[in-house]
Amino acid sequence: MSSNAPAAAPARAGAREWMGLAVLALPTLLLALDQSVLFLALPHLTEDLRPTGTQMLWIMDVYGFMMAGFLVTMGTLGDRIGRRKLLLIGAVLVGAASVTAAFSTSAEMLITTRALLGIAAASLMPSTLALISNMFQEPHQRGRAIAVWASCFMAGTALGPVIGGVLLEFFWWGSVFLLGVPIMVVLLIAAPFVLPEYRDPDGGRLDLFSVVLSLAAILPVVYGLKVLARDGWQLLPLAAIAAGTAVGAVFVRRQRKLAHPLLDLRLFRYGAFTASLLILMITMVTTGGSYLFITGFLQMVAGLSPMQAGLWMVPSALASIAAAMAAPILVKRLPMGVVIGAGLGLTAAGYLLIAFVDAVGGLPLLVTGFVIVFLGTGPIGALGTNLVVSSAPPERGGSAASLSETSGELGVSLGVAALGSLGTALYRGEIAVPDGVPAPAADAVRGGAEGAIVVVQGLPPALGDQVLTAAREAYTTGLNTVAVVAAVLVAGTAVLAITVLRKAGPVERPEEAPDEATAGVVVASSA
Repeated sequence: MSSNAPAAAPARAGAREWMGLAVLALPTLLLALDQSVLFLALPHLTEDLRPTGTQMLWIMDVYGFMMAGFLVTMGTLGDRIGRRKLLLIGAVLVGAASVTAAFSTSAEMLITTRALLGIAAASLMPSTLALISNMFQEPHQRGRAIAVWASCFMAGTALGPVIGGVLLEFFWWGSVFLLGVPIMVVLLIAAPFVLPEYRDPDGGRLDLFSVVLSLAAILPVVYGLKVLARDGWQLLPLAAIAAGTAVGAVFVRRQRKLAHPLLDLRLFRYGAFTASLLILMITMVTTGGSYLFITGFLQMVAGLSPMQAGLWMVPSALASIAAAMAAPILVKRLPMGVVIGAGLGLTAAGYLLIAFVDAVGGLPLLVTGFVIVFLGTGPIGALGTNLVVSSAPPERGGSAASLSETSGELGVSLGVAALGSLGTALYRGEIAVPDGVPAPAADAVRGGAEGAIVVVQGLPPALGDQVLTAAREAYTTGLNTVAVVAAVLVAGTAVLAITVLRKAGPVERPEEAPDEATAGVVVASSA
């Protein structure tokens, strides 16, 4: 074995690098918070800004559109101009856009600032992940560092409703946007002292036409998926997805011809890179779709407030954090494919528990099932992300990180669209509107559980209770079926992980691998 060992062991990270990791955790935590607090603020800002229905949809969606669209561009831009530099520029823009959003005086102003906030956020995520890859060269340390990074994202997702609920209890709706300002100030002050700079000296010029093509490919697909999830199957979103896919094919052809492409397709030669991206995306499909229905169950079936629902989600986030932190330790003793595959098998078992949740008294089983789900997804969040980033050469770390983030964004959008449409169709097929409900109100009840909750406020108490019972039972049927579909999908990815990643261990850089054929799936040396 000694003959296969690299000539010099990678340098181990010291105190400065771990302090830098703490700084990089801040924007990760913030972006997760930003994605969850807005939903709590919507009723409050609606009273103040009076947006139209279309404007309300853009207020909710434009942040995700812009972030998903610009991730690939920002990841590659960081490789070219410097990852720390781009991170600091992004921090300034996030802080400025957050303040502007908090004090918006019209719906148009808020939509514009949310769009700018999404573009700025796209510069933060790939930069943080790529810098972690630069700072932690030793494979085991890098694995632990990325596990911390992944844990911060989960913590922010869980804490968002809780923190947002507290702020809205005492302050105006704009306060939820000001969360980012002190975090960005700390980042700007500390980053020059604890974060290194890295850029690809041979990165070449940024191909602006490729940037346009990437936006024209990703944005229509994300838009189409979100509209399908909200409004069901319609021609316009399907056409948008088809158009985005066609432009994506043109984008891929151009990248193959460029000496310095915006997206280096050679990354997909590495087996672990491609497999991990696929597993991450499918996992996020199931997580995005199930999360939508589980949070809906907590509020519309169990009758909890948004803050109470957020508190019930904390145990699942803690389970995910614990699993993510334990995963790098487990791969010292077990093959990485086994750790990821076993975790996903556990996730499938959690979804099967949710399939048996009942509309009455189902809260304990739901929370138990979701804790198990997140306990199982923790390893893929940490180890899969590490495989994606570490399978790329250092000079392409930003591009690899952006692909990891983009696959997650597309996975969530696809999950919400596909599983959301499935659950909605099942609800509409199951709902039995009681006799005596006026026709317009009955149509609203059949449209979704949200409509049923609004309708019952204008009905006699006894009839309203019947409507709520029917709506909750129909919604739970949708949740149960979505959980079964998620279990099947996750079980398939578990098999994929065990078979494709069975030889993967602590990942070394591709140029350190013995030969190109084994690049990206490096057998762990004995320790």
